[in-house]
Amino acid sequence: MSKDAMRHVYLDYAGGTPIDPRAKLAMEPYWEVEFGNPAALYHAGRVAKDAIDNARKSIAQVLNASDAEIIFTASSTEADNLAFFGAARAVKSHLQQMNAKGHVIISAIEHHVMINSAEALKKDGIDVSLAPVDKNGIVEVRELEKLVRPDTFFVSVMYANNEIGTIQPLAEIAKVVRCAREERKQAGNVLPIHFHSDAAQAAGALDLDVQKLGVDLFVISSSKIYGPRGVAALFIRRGVRISPVVYGGMQEGNLRSGTENVPVIVGFAKALEIAERMKGSENARLLELRDYFIKRLTTEIPKTILNGHPIDRLPNNVNATFLDIEGEAAVLYLDAEGIAISTGSACTSTTLDPSHVIIALGRPYEHAHGSLRFTLGRSTTKDDLDYVMQVLPRVVARLRQISPVNMEVGQDHISHPEAFAGQGAKVKARGKTYK
Repeated sequence: MSKDAMRHVYLDYAGGTPIDPRAKLAMEPYWEVEFGNPAALYHAGRVAKDAIDNARKSIAQVLNASDAEIIFTASSTEADNLAFFGAARAVKSHLQQMNAKGHVIISAIEHHVMINSAEALKKDGIDVSLAPVDKNGIVEVRELEKLVRPDTFFVSVMYANNEIGTIQPLAEIAKVVRCAREERKQAGNVLPIHFHSDAAQAAGALDLDVQKLGVDLFVISSSKIYGPRGVAALFIRRGVRISPVVYGGMQEGNLRSGTENVPVIVGFAKALEIAERMKGSENARLLELRDYFIKRLTTEIPKTILNGHPIDRLPNNVNATFLDIEGEAAVLYLDAEGIAISTGSACTSTTLDPSHVIIALGRPYEHAHGSLRFTLGRSTTKDDLDYVMQVLPRVVARLRQISPVNMEVGQDHISHPEAFAGQGAKVKARGKTYK
């Protein structure tokens, strides 16, 4: 079958979405016609500034926030960094007065942006604690509460996990943070403690009302909701102090310097507006497809284990471990059949490290290597999933034939785990040989 004749099924919407034509249309005038610098005082500049202001207002309405609480950045990674390092810089003098090191808490299944940022803070002498999760990936709130110290200034738990889709009880965690804040007030401890959440995967599927969720810092991304790449938003609750990370002009409340990218900001706001409008009907459609696919996977392919919470998960997320295979090999075999999926986070797809998320669930190393993520989207149909089920069982069977590992469901280790890591199966895909 030629490349053009091959059927193509895209099931990595958590990694990236195509732009909605309506969002693209909204962006058009700001490329060539209304291209003024929003900082300029003349007419073209005012038009550009009005476009940003309207976009900010539109996004603020979805989040139930004020316009002044929304800051635009170039990505959710930048927004998370601004929240994290900005908060650390802002409390530096408080920590010095307390003669304290400082302490942050992140969940054990956070995106690598938070894990790597926390590692960077550790090098500066700040302590980091990982809040454990249960077998379904839900943060154990009582255990998190026990980790809070007098010098804890930042708690970060993502709204919905990017790999397994598990949805976190943000309101419960926010209550823990509020109680800690009140106790400090009564004790005369002036060190602030802020609750941050990365909601990049949640936007378009879950309620984004920051008042109900109780978050202080909240990040959403355009590229996950059929908007343009290269733009995200950070909600900073009024009264929360963070210091800038990028210096230059006075843009974005002097917290994020640099000329605003007007077209993508406009497209982002339009995409979020559309996603919110479609949320109810699209969630219902995706839930039906998701559960149909999960049932077929777990009943038709032996030794298949669903990862993440069976109910409290994103409506488009299916993450499963197929015992005795390497996930990377399966991705390449499926790609050769026109099926695009991932082994987990798109941001770490170039590495062969096992998923820290699956390990955090208490699963063995081999489970992490055999996990695959399927994420559905607006174009996904039942026929697409049926096509995957025509191809996937034979791919799994083929990989198991060449695997040195033979695990059973419930087995927590193998005698020689190094054999699995060195399997090195060759996969021929589209004229190339992968090892």
